[in-house]
Amino acid sequence: MDPVRNPYAPGAGSPPPELAGRKELRDALSIALQRVRNARSAKSVLLIGLRGVGKTVLLNQMQNDAQAIGIETLMIEAPENRSLPAILAPRLHMALLRLSRNERAKALATRALRALSGFTQALRVKYQDIEIRLDFDPEPGLADNGDLEQDLQDLLEAVGAAAKEAQTALALFVDELQYVEQTELAALITALHRASQRQVPIVLIGAGLPQLRGRMGDAKSYAERLFDFLEVGALSAEAARTAIEKPALEEGVKVESAAMQQIITETQCYPYFLQEWGKHAWEIATDSVIKAEDAKAASVIAVAALDESFFRVRFDRLRPTERRYLRAMAELGAGPHRSGEVAKVMGREVSSLAPVRSQLIGKGMVWSPNHGDTAFTVPLFDGFMRRIMPGGD
Repeated sequence: MDPVRNPYAPGAGSPPPELAGRKELRDALSIALQRVRNARSAKSVLLIGLRGVGKTVLLNQMQNDAQAIGIETLMIEAPENRSLPAILAPRLHMALLRLSRNERAKALATRALRALSGFTQALRVKYQDIEIRLDFDPEPGLADNGDLEQDLQDLLEAVGAAAKEAQTALALFVDELQYVEQTELAALITALHRASQRQVPIVLIGAGLPQLRGRMGDAKSYAERLFDFLEVGALSAEAARTAIEKPALEEGVKVESAAMQQIITETQCYPYFLQEWGKHAWEIATDSVIKAEDAKAASVIAVAALDESFFRVRFDRLRPTERRYLRAMAELGAGPHRSGEVAKVMGREVSSLAPVRSQLIGKGMVWSPNHGDTAFTVPLFDGFMRRIMPGGD
């Protein structure tokens, strides 16, 4: 069929043509944001899930939803090896400039800009990746102590005061939150806690891998009570059908039930994989019906495409010992697996492999569902490891 009309969109954070199965999560956040704006109690929200479940897509849509109801927002991604102050300051700057255009909030937004100026100047010695420089004179004693935990509290309180005066709230959308360094994560949690106590209209909507829940608790023991942790997983079979069938029908194309079942089985209803299979099934089909044989042929091409991109980009970051560890996990299946079982496959002592496991957790390749268990953060990665390392070496 015509590739120009192909509706499916596999890609990092690419919005699918139909965001199926996520309405409940979107509605929950909308309620929280409106409560915060109205000075009512509401928790910040963290989206927790594996790679490929559509956290980034959902986060972007939630930002759009928030903006549609008049919430001030900022969006950042927390990459590895960047400090939180460095990635947060430029986005806060832009948000405050927008708030300063509101006549009611102009004075408080300007004060918050002075707070941000003092914040960046005081922390630049410790966080040398801070690049932004503001044309505002700092207010002495306001967010300029050089202590991140204290200064971030003062800064967000000043920002929140401006948002409150503008009769809105500020929503901080942060993707890949598990990469924020522990002390910086603790400072962010503390600042949000203070904002909540003082009914300052600031809320965090973060997204991260499953280990984020544990990292938040390790950073501050009260984090479990400060956040709603929303699990984002594979879609239901019904939602998966909608994600594939509705975009096709809008282009005048039907999907046979046998083809749909083939796609559901192969993708295990993970949103990213649904888009990959849909794209290739569309390209293979020769008329306005996607048949079972089209879906079957698409599986071969989709797996090859994933091996060269989605899976391979993660594999290439690994050291030889890390690859062997993951290959041993794959030998046992999809998981999760006990650390002792993995060590037995490798012919090693559990204690000798602890650093390797820790490195893999740090790289976001595995996580620990329970003490002593290890699981892949990337769905279907066990199959990839068996394909790329067929002999185990």
